[in-house]
Amino acid sequence: MEAFDVLGDPVRRRIVEHLARGERPAGEIADLVGAEFGISQPAVSQHLRVLRTSGFATVRPEGTRRLYALDPDALDAVEDWAAGLRRFWEQRLDALGTELARGARGRRRAGAARAAEDDEHPTDTTRRTA
Repeated sequence: MEAFDVLGDPVRRRIVEHLARGERPAGEIADLVGAEFGISQPAVSQHLRVLRTSGFATVRPEGTRRLYALDPDALDAVEDWAAGLRRFWEQRLDALGTELARGARGRRRAGAARAAEDDEHPTDTTRRTA
């Protein structure tokens, strides 16, 4: 399953948000997410299984509890993908910034040229003839 298929589900995204705060017991996750989304403990368990099998979460047994944690390697892959997009847009935004600066510079030069022309050919508006 692709990373964005996994994270495309709002329940799984919420579970990832909880796991980002630290390791959590499966029961606590089921209580938090189940109450928020109105889903059962078995449904939350299925989402946890998807996160585990797709590499987003790890599970560690501790007695009768199962402790889930976020696996940062899966998020690194998402971050790498997003960084590629960021580089793409940064180049285009830099180019746009350059063009905007050129346009502003051109407008300033045109304004200065008009002001200099007005200084060379002043019009006297203080005298009026009837």
